[in-house]
Amino acid sequence: MKKENKVTFGLKNVHYAPITETVEDKVTYGTPVRIPGATEMSTDPAGESSSFFADDINFYEAIANQGYEGNFNFAKLPISFYTDILGYTLVNGGLYENANAKIKPFALLFEIDGDQQADRFVYYNVSANRPGTSSKTKEDSTEVNTVELPFKATPRADGAIKWVTGPETPQAVYDAFYTKVTEPVEIPEI
Repeated sequence: MKKENKVTFGLKNVHYAPITETVEDKVTYGTPVRIPGATEMSTDPAGESSSFFADDINFYEAIANQGYEGNFNFAKLPISFYTDILGYTLVNGGLYENANAKIKPFALLFEIDGDQQADRFVYYNVSANRPGTSSKTKEDSTEVNTVELPFKATPRADGAIKWVTGPETPQAVYDAFYTKVTEPVEIPEI
């Protein structure tokens, strides 16, 4: 039995896997593609809670789990992300953005290291907003620009939002994490 992490740190191995088909509750994903240069990530829970008061107390609390909202920062997004997810096209070797392009949903995979083993995360149904552009003049030293990618991770039709590896994750599942999107089903041990 592996030990649980006491602490976590870092961010690496960010991948996206386009959703290629959705039929009823069954979602099919493309092969995960690496996004190099991740510098920072943060998420906040999305969803509201409502209180029902009776007998002079909070009698019932209803909480709606709508997933997460967050931001990823990268050194630079690869061209493939712009074309596979954000709907850009390549024209004369450059990225062309059209207002009528459709942004595609995807799975987002990444890992955060720990004192025992990295935790690997997958968000199953992610939509990203178009990133902005910012830069400033060089001064005495060169400051590297980053790209901020706002995103939302919402529940799929079957309710799945995310899955994170743990100390009991079978080694085969852990090792194959970036080859395909791991579904939240039990894998029988051999």
